Amino acid sequence: MKEYVIDAKDMAEKELNRTIKEQAEYHDKLIIDNPESKHNICAGLTEDVDIEINGSAGYFVGTMVNGSKIHINGNAGWFAGDNMTEGELIIEGTAGDGAGQGIYGGTVIVKGNTGSRTGEIMKGGTVIIGGNSGFMTGLLMMGGKLIILGDVTDDVGESIMRGTIFVLGDVKSLGKNAVMEKATTDDINDLKEILTEYGFELTDSDYANFKKIVNMQ
Repeated sequence: MKEYVIDAKDMAEKELNRTIKEQAEYHDKLIIDNPESKHNICAGLTEDVDIEINGSAGYFVGTMVNGSKIHINGNAGWFAGDNMTEGELIIEGTAGDGAGQGIYGGTVIVKGNTGSRTGEIMKGGTVIIGGNSGFMTGLLMMGGKLIILGDVTDDVGESIMRGTIFVLGDVKSLGKNAVMEKATTDDINDLKEILTEYGFELTDSDYANFKKIVNMQ
């Protein structure tokens, strides 16, 4: 595997992204040290490359990514993975508002908590939150699968049109057009497959307690 290390400490955001795109053409893996919460890291990246970010990223990390795999050993700001079409974004820490906003495909995983509007207007793909999620999780959701392993606060699934939200923890309240159902056997099997793939260890009792939130038909 051909690797390339980028020290982002003294780089402006545009210079960092230009370097990422240039080196992604020639390497299988890029390691970004000292990201210092810069915004828009890997924005618009379309190369089939692994990215490891050692530290925290700012707003819009992985926005409009198509095919790259990004792993953040830290936290992320607002709109992580925004409008991703294909690929993978794994955040070991927490993320701000709008994680997974508008994704068409791919997978966004936040191991910790997220802010409000997680998975809003997502059209496809999968978003997994290992902790809690805030206000209006799944706002205007149009498709895809949103999985919350912790609790969610007010107005979950506000104005949801399509797609499915699964919540293991407590749901404070549902939004307009959202109803809660019991997860089916097929749902549970699908959840087991994807959560096991990404290293989440749950018991059979946990899986039996998942709540399913969908559009009110």
